[in-house]
This record gives sequence, structure tokens and C-alpha cells, in this order.
Amino acid sequence: MIRGQQVVAQIDAVLARFHEMSARSQYSDCSDQPESEITSLATLMSDCIRRLAPPGSEYIESTRQIIGRFGVGNAVVIPRIAGILDALRTAYSAGYLSTVSELIHAEMFADFLEMAEYLLREGYKDPAAVIVGSVLEEHLRRLADHNGIPVEVAGKPKKAEQLNADLAGQTVYSKLDQKSITSWLDLRNKAAHGKYTEYTKEQVQLQLSGIQEFIKRNPA
Repeated sequence: MIRGQQVVAQIDAVLARFHEMSARSQYSDCSDQPESEITSLATLMSDCIRRLAPPGSEYIESTRQIIGRFGVGNAVVIPRIAGILDALRTAYSAGYLSTVSELIHAEMFADFLEMAEYLLREGYKDPAAVIVGSVLEEHLRRLADHNGIPVEVAGKPKKAEQLNADLAGQTVYSKLDQKSITSWLDLRNKAAHGKYTEYTKEQVQLQLSGIQEFIKRNPA
């Protein structure tokens, strides 16, 4: 199953869209941006909350009330829904919603990669990089578990780079694969931390293609 940190990665991908728009805007509510983009972003954020928040929770209810009051095309909803989404992210990061995150199955990997391909085609390289990197990280955990390699240290999940080193050290895959994974994880981290100018759309495409091929060769 996909763990809480994978849900966080999905939320980060959506928040990256929000930060991209905010960076282009002169106003905190992005009201100087095209209405079509405002509607698209508000819809994307509210749908993310609906899918990932616990049923009947305040996250979902507050989002519903905001959309119901102002409408999905009103720029005033953008920072408000982004705030709710960020609060949901914090809850998952702290482990408060781990039981909910465990309901999200790994069979969604293919859907995540298709989502990343779509975002990349539409020019959104940053959320695409986050999504693809999160799929890779979870696959590394599954590979480690499948091969009897511990995925935790002192009760805490191992970082992806440590899993990568452990898997290569046990010859689950080659040192060449290890180097590729290190570069893919580095790209994902840059995307997740807003370092959008440090990589290109073409590099994200190579990341996506490489991870798809790696997962096919190394099923878990």
C-alpha cells in the first residue's frame, strides 16, 4: 500500500501548481491570472482534498463551503483552498492520518504515471517530477520489503537514498541503476522544494521514461 509520505507527495504536486501560479501573480489570490486557470487550479485542489481527506472531515466540509459560497471560478477561493490543502499535508506528514493513507493502494501507480505524463504534456514539469519521484520511492520500499531488506531504522522509515544504497548493495539491481535512481531522486527533491529552474522539461521526461522502464525490469 502507498504510505503517508506518498500521499504527501501527491499533495505537494498539486501545491506546486499553486506556487507556480502565485509566482506569476502580483496578488495573493492570483486574481490577475486567467479565469480558466483559476477554475482549473481550484478544481484540482478541491478534488485532491476530496480524494485524500477522511470522509466527512473538516477539510472536505470547509472546501465545500468555500466553493459553495464563492464559486470555483472566483480567485478568492485559491489561497483559502490552498491553506486547507496545506493543513491536510501537515496532518499526513505528522502521521495523524496514516490509517487513511493505507487505504490507497499501490495499484494506482499506473494512474500516477499517467497523470504525470498528462501534466508533462500540458507543460507542468514540476508536479510531474514530484509524482514520478514519489512512485519511485514507494517502489524502492516494496523492492526492499520483497527482498528482506529493512525499510525502517529505529522505528522511522528509511530515506529513499538509503534504500537505494541497500538494494544495490544486496545486488537487487546494478550499480548503474543505483546511479540513475540517485539522479531521479535528486530531481524529485528539487521539484518538491521549489528549485524549478534547476532542471528542464526534457529531464523530467527522461526521469519518467527511465523510472517506467526500471519498474518493468524490477517488479516488486
